[in-house]
Amino acid sequence: MLTITAVIRAKPGAEQTMRDALLEVADHVRVNEPDTIGFHVSQDLADPCTFTTYERFADEAAMNLHNSSDVVARFFKIAQPILDGEVVLVTSFEISAKD
Repeated sequence: MLTITAVIRAKPGAEQTMRDALLEVADHVRVNEPDTIGFHVSQDLADPCTFTTYERFADEAAMNLHNSSDVVARFFKIAQPILDGEVVLVTSFEISAKD
């Protein structure tokens, strides 16, 4: 299983726009990406400008399909002007999980 963890910071005042854009991706994944095993979106309790995604993919093909999708391109088009710094991405091979 491959995973991506992303830490995304929105500029102050743009939290709702970022939240909506991330939830649009999540909805698309739920309906259209059967080999994306999990797509979790979180918003920091102490800092609502900070979001985290945790994405689980059956294999590299599923990860590549997701990353090259129109919905991800649309997300980055919306997110780019409201990002507060670089998106931190960590791509990993999952070694343990509790489902």
